[in-house]
Amino acid sequence: MQKNYYSVIKGTGSFTPSKVVKNEDFLNNVFYDESGEKIDKENEEIIQKFMEITGIHERRYLEDNQLTSDLGFLAAQSALEDAQIDGEDLDYIIVGHNFGDVKKSTGSVDVLPSLASRVKRKLGIQNPFTVAYDIIFGCPGWIQGLIQANYYIKSGDAKKVLVIGSDALSRISDPHNRDSMIFSDGAGATILEARESDKPTGILSHVTRTDALNEAYLMWMERSNNPDYPGDEIFIKMNGRKQFEYALNTVPPVVKEAVEKSGVDVQNIKKILIHQANEKMDQAMLKRFFKLYGIKNVPQDIMPMTISRLGNNSVATIPIMLDLILKGKMENQSIQPGDPIVLVSVGAGMNINSIIYQFPENS
Repeated sequence: MQKNYYSVIKGTGSFTPSKVVKNEDFLNNVFYDESGEKIDKENEEIIQKFMEITGIHERRYLEDNQLTSDLGFLAAQSALEDAQIDGEDLDYIIVGHNFGDVKKSTGSVDVLPSLASRVKRKLGIQNPFTVAYDIIFGCPGWIQGLIQANYYIKSGDAKKVLVIGSDALSRISDPHNRDSMIFSDGAGATILEARESDKPTGILSHVTRTDALNEAYLMWMERSNNPDYPGDEIFIKMNGRKQFEYALNTVPPVVKEAVEKSGVDVQNIKKILIHQANEKMDQAMLKRFFKLYGIKNVPQDIMPMTISRLGNNSVATIPIMLDLILKGKMENQSIQPGDPIVLVSVGAGMNINSIIYQFPENS
């Protein structure tokens, strides 16, 4: 009889830098619009409006001597300890990121060698068959890493896979662009393990899409909004209004398709862990998703939020949030054995992906 293997979460870990950057820390910034004109508003007004829209009060930045791979290593180390497994037993290490190791002094992108190889080296893993590689997929990179890991496990090619999401967006944020107040730094890691089961468990389904014809450049890299900014550094830019419209119209149907593929009743979903990009946008997407099922009242506490204190740390937002919940570090949030949850992200590409994951009833 053929054995059925499913991908289950064996351990999680995360690392958020200790440097807290509050909204008032931007009071002395000089902000310019996209045309290079100085914004004719007081910074108090700019920051207050920003907070009302995004829900962000503070965010975390890495220390000057830290790199994205350092954050990923610390999260991975925590996940290995949580899973109680030896790193030498890993079949794959997949790191989702977007800009590599960006040094504070230069601001230049460094992706050679891969961050996965750097993390493997920092972990001291000698096994040559622990394959390490990166995935650049915008903010949905960590979820896409889980999807790839699931394929390896389902095919029988792997038994244990470490998937990391790590980014340091503060290193590529334009200090003269209001949108840069959104971004932050951090890393989250998850170990998926093959488990034999007579009934579906772990990752039940996924859906991914890329819209590039008209949406590829809703996020891009460009020089500072300040026309007199010294140097030729390029920074992350985005069309926030168009992104909001895209996400609102596209994310809910993707999640619905994933739910229907999984066979889970939408009424039984316990948590929806969504990328922390903008509080109002997340709330609007959640409401739109349930509206697709004719449900007017969104279940209370179904969508945990970390954005108010952690900001948008890209590929790290969901794995950090998952780790905090599983370790009892988020107030009024918990996940029980047997609970089905949704993981969903949207970001540069434009890419969207969603996983329906059911926690095993027996750990």
